[in-house]
Amino acid sequence: MMLIPTHHFRDIERKPEYLQPEKCIPPPHSRPAGTMWFIRDGCGIACAIVTWFLVLYAEFVVLFVMLIPSRDYVYSVINGLVFNLLAFLALASHCRAMLTDPGAVPKGNATKEFIESLQLKPGQVVYKCPKCCSIKPDRAHHCSVCKRCIRKMDHHCPWVNNCVGENNQKYFVLFTMYIALISLHALIMVGFHFLHCFEEDWTNLLQTYGLTREETAEARISLHEIKQPLKVSSTECSSFSPPTTVILLILLCFEGLLFLIFTSVMFGTQVHSICTDETGIEQLKKEERRWAKKTKWMNMKAVFGHPFSLGWASPFATPDQGKADPYQYVV
Repeated sequence: MMLIPTHHFRDIERKPEYLQPEKCIPPPHSRPAGTMWFIRDGCGIACAIVTWFLVLYAEFVVLFVMLIPSRDYVYSVINGLVFNLLAFLALASHCRAMLTDPGAVPKGNATKEFIESLQLKPGQVVYKCPKCCSIKPDRAHHCSVCKRCIRKMDHHCPWVNNCVGENNQKYFVLFTMYIALISLHALIMVGFHFLHCFEEDWTNLLQTYGLTREETAEARISLHEIKQPLKVSSTECSSFSPPTTVILLILLCFEGLLFLIFTSVMFGTQVHSICTDETGIEQLKKEERRWAKKTKWMNMKAVFGHPFSLGWASPFATPDQGKADPYQYVV
């Protein structure tokens, strides 16, 4: 059982006589074991739907605007496999982050029977959350959206409609990493596509008028000097019309750039928090450190699992975190 100074300020009730266990009645309909975790928050659900829509939009543009119309089959197959694999891992990580219990403390467990079962010594104090009527382990914070106390809560993310906490931080980190990678991949492919299309259109233009590049340069022929209508096909670059293709690619560029910056910053922030073993809330509140300091590598293994393996990059591998007793109460 861990000890902390009683003068440390937290949003809790500090003295046993203020716990009032008689007012804490377990919820009448507790969640059965094995039930899927899902937060019924309108804003979070909408953000999660938007996230999936944006990924699927990127899939549509990459496949049907850039890769399928391309005549370079090796380029299309390789980039298609890489992009779809990253997109699949990103969506799988999103689902795991959204549907995994982040480390919720049992609600309404601050009952007389439970407090007696802790066998507290004289002078020891347990902390009760007055909002969800639960005994709080150390480093747990109450989330007003989830309406639960979450162990090692970092923040509540509406994009995954869930808190980022002890049990699902790995999946959130993977989600930000894979979104950043598909955004970067999409931007690179859009750049190559524009260059390729300009090259194709210029080549087709020269072939239409029976000129070589050198002859065109010597004659200084410009589009303003050509009076005949152009009949250059753009089907090599896209199966859509040129204006539609340009609009779709510009929207993809905007989406990719925005999410590349956002998720890269979030990924770096999360990795830094893991390495320093300090959650976002603890950094924001500048809470006094009351837990043992470990190496960065040990902190990484505590989140992604023991030992290091390819499972660190898989959203389907549940990390073996070697957790201690979830009820490490403070005195």
